[in-house]
Amino acid sequence: MTEDDIKLVFSPLCQPITEDGVTVEVKIYRGDHDAGWHLEVEDHTGGSTVWEEMFPSDVAALDEVRSTIAEEGIECFLTTPGRKVH
Repeated sequence: MTEDDIKLVFSPLCQPITEDGVTVEVKIYRGDHDAGWHLEVEDHTGGSTVWEEMFPSDVAALDEVRSTIAEEGIECFLTTPGRKVH
């Protein structure tokens, strides 16, 4: 199987989240054979923050985004040079 053979499955929980006038796009997906879910948050410039670990469910991934926004603010997802991954 090559990378081209992998089909992505997107969660129905993918969504934009807006807070304080800032909107980010939450992308939760897995490969068609993956056991866990990948989490990516994309800002308005197309820059993204990607978690290195996978989540056991799409709900857990969305909970992580909401928790991060509550703790750090949505601005933490605006990409800047040297932005670290979670």
